[in-house]
Amino acid sequence: MDFLRNGKLLTLMLGHLTVDSYVGVIPVLYPLLIGRFHLSLATVGLVSLGYAGTAAISQPLFGVIADRFGTRLTGVALAWTALTFALIGFVPTFPLLVVVACLSGLGSGAFHPFGALDVRALLPAWRRSFGMSVYVTAGTVGVAIGPLVGIALFATLGIHGTGVLVVPGVAAGAYLLWRMRAAVAPATRARVVGAAREAAPVFALAMVIGVMMSRSWTVYVFQSFTPTWYAQLGYGPGFYGPLVTTLVLASAVGTVGCGSLADRYGRRTVILVTLVLSVPAILLFTMFPGPWAFASAILIGFLAASTAPLMLLMAQQLMASRAGLASGLVMGLGFVTGAVGVPINGAIADAIGLQKSLMTHVILVLVTIVIAWFLPREDEIERHAAVAQEAQPAVTP
Repeated sequence: MDFLRNGKLLTLMLGHLTVDSYVGVIPVLYPLLIGRFHLSLATVGLVSLGYAGTAAISQPLFGVIADRFGTRLTGVALAWTALTFALIGFVPTFPLLVVVACLSGLGSGAFHPFGALDVRALLPAWRRSFGMSVYVTAGTVGVAIGPLVGIALFATLGIHGTGVLVVPGVAAGAYLLWRMRAAVAPATRARVVGAAREAAPVFALAMVIGVMMSRSWTVYVFQSFTPTWYAQLGYGPGFYGPLVTTLVLASAVGTVGCGSLADRYGRRTVILVTLVLSVPAILLFTMFPGPWAFASAILIGFLAASTAPLMLLMAQQLMASRAGLASGLVMGLGFVTGAVGVPINGAIADAIGLQKSLMTHVILVLVTIVIAWFLPREDEIERHAAVAQEAQPAVTP
């Protein structure tokens, strides 16, 4: 595992941890925003939709930019996210709050395809699933840290505590910009030429994107509404903050574990197994709230979010000469589905309650198992990657 000692990979992991920590802060803002602006559960979900939706929609565009011009501005994207997110606690109206959330999401939308393309260039083929999983885990740890940081800041400074969050993002962004000043994934016009010769496997890619969208929906909804659900049940931040953190940290452990298993048993097999096991995990979490939820949260976190890097790598190999675009499509559409899913489940919760709204994800998982059955096998993925490599002319950085 010498590649884990690579300084650039560790720097990218730091950036990923920092940028995703802002996502983790958003759910613990919900109770404050509901009280300040007198919002419903469906309406407050528009904050996540603004942030994650903008990040999602912009990712394919930034992926094309990364393929064509390189990835030198990853640190700028991180600093932009921090600067704009810090303003959330100071805006006077809810419409302006959504606008600021959208602007902050734009920085996240730029960071993710840039970072994924850089990491892909650093990983050896024999450990690519595990290596990408380790990188993604850094972001998951950031999401897990977010609620704890948010609760501590908001308990002391109120909603204006978002202003303090500018510090880690700008500092990490500046370091990343300096450390990655020589781009890992340089621009090359030959990639575009090679892309024109490559026939994209549309059906296989659609299956990968479909599974990613479903998994993202479940992850976003459970992370977003668990604090509000437990606040309704009478629990305080000291309970639901650690509960959300437990869920997210479990997904970090699951990401590394599933990455290692995928290198051995194949990505399609691991994805199918985690989907099947997600059904009892969701039922346990929703039917038995309270202290036991920490155990079921570990199961949901381990199973629901752990396969994202596997699907990202699938897409990058299926579109090897346009890996930046592939990264943007998979992560972008996954993000936007999760973002749209939050207000959808919020509207369902307004009608039938949060508990039943969360329980509906059992149906979503069952549908996703059918989609995942048609995911490409390892030999098919490698064949597409080899064809793309042959179609690509020699390049010079």
